[in-house]
Amino acid sequence: MSEEQIKDGIPPKKDSGDEVKKDFKGLLGSVRMFLSELLEIRSNTDAAATKDSIIADIPFKGHTSWILVCSIFIASIGLNANSTAVVIGAMLISPLMGPILGMGLSLAINDIDTLRRSLKNFTVMVVLSVITAFLFFYLFPLRDESSELLARTKPDIRDVLIAFFGGLALVIARAKKGTIASVIFGVAIATALMPPLCTVGFGLAIGKPWYAAGAMYLFIINTIFIGLATFLVIKFLRFPMVRYANSQRRRLIARLASITGILVMIPAGFTFYQVFQESLFKKQAQEFLRETVEVYQFDGAGRYVDNLTKLEYSDDEASVIEVVFMGDELVPDNVINTWRSQKEQYSRLKDVELHVIQGGKDDSEEKFNYVSELYEKNKAELMNKDEQIKLLEAEVAKLQFSVGKQIPFSEISREAKANYENISELGFSYLIKTDFKKLDTVPVFEIKWNDGVRNNQKETDSKKMLAWLKLRLQDSTLVVKEVE
Repeated sequence: MSEEQIKDGIPPKKDSGDEVKKDFKGLLGSVRMFLSELLEIRSNTDAAATKDSIIADIPFKGHTSWILVCSIFIASIGLNANSTAVVIGAMLISPLMGPILGMGLSLAINDIDTLRRSLKNFTVMVVLSVITAFLFFYLFPLRDESSELLARTKPDIRDVLIAFFGGLALVIARAKKGTIASVIFGVAIATALMPPLCTVGFGLAIGKPWYAAGAMYLFIINTIFIGLATFLVIKFLRFPMVRYANSQRRRLIARLASITGILVMIPAGFTFYQVFQESLFKKQAQEFLRETVEVYQFDGAGRYVDNLTKLEYSDDEASVIEVVFMGDELVPDNVINTWRSQKEQYSRLKDVELHVIQGGKDDSEEKFNYVSELYEKNKAELMNKDEQIKLLEAEVAKLQFSVGKQIPFSEISREAKANYENISELGFSYLIKTDFKKLDTVPVFEIKWNDGVRNNQKETDSKKMLAWLKLRLQDSTLVVKEVE
């Protein structure tokens, strides 16, 4: 402070830097308090009620078993009919979550009896579901491989994330004082436990065990990650551990629960990593195909059949990208070699094998019957899609014709009455006629004249009206007919 300020008696100012630090600390404290109030869930948790409600939902007997059977039937019908709405309805009424939540809870609180009961009922649930789905698809005459069914035969990274975060949402909702029902219903839909079980039954019923294996793998992944989410939330909320009178038994059970939890988490982590790697491979493979194969232009009769493309990921062996071309024109070898060079630019595709199958040969000199076999395998699906496209095109054509031929009859009738005062009635209809070579639809106007109008006047007015209507409606095919 200067001597002048001391002489004048001016008080010294506080250090502005200290004030800024103080304000900043206050801001951080406010933000911390806000986030704590926003995200804190322990204070509103009812541990005893949550534990009791989860344990109560574990058993599968009586009403619960019949509800499960009915929901599996409904889901199987929905998958068979390719109806997402029906499948969602089945998931809403299914009681599948009980044993899975029970396993996560029991591992978190060292409750070996609840774990044993959960595993028993989980096994009953899976067996009952698969048998029900198997009987439906085995006895039901229509066994189309719908897209809803095929989508449940192989998991990807999104299935893992949905199961984990769905499990988190579910157990947090169950732990809250006053359960949030909408969350429970939403998780039942999002985690989609039922469709894979139905697909297992479908695969066994049609004699394709690899379908069943893929669907069961997806179901197990969902189960593990829902259980893992339950375990983590219960641990975070610090539910009280189960106490045993015998200290040795308590320590043994605690060790068993910990070992079981670790054993569950190891395959969960491995599965997550494997599925994540496969998803990254497929993403780069699809990007590679979009930038190379899909943009290739044929000069003649050749085309890329994108729905026959196969992306096969493998941890141990080389992964494969297989593309199929049909038609007489072949892709030149130099173009294929260019594609292989471009493939090296993608970090996850460097060691991937690119197989190009086309026409009468492929670059690995496999026989053409492989293409035929591949085509026959997908022919049913292609024909079904072609039939749907033709049906939709026919419907669009009908709508376009209907719109194009639409007659503003109310306006026409008012204008006709204003221009021709002798009209008594005016009618309109479409007449379908043929010359046995083609069908024609002709718009016909029927006119009834007032009594007392001379014939030559009727004939003159009819001709004028015909000319006016053709000009007014821009249709040279319409007909004016006089009726009595």
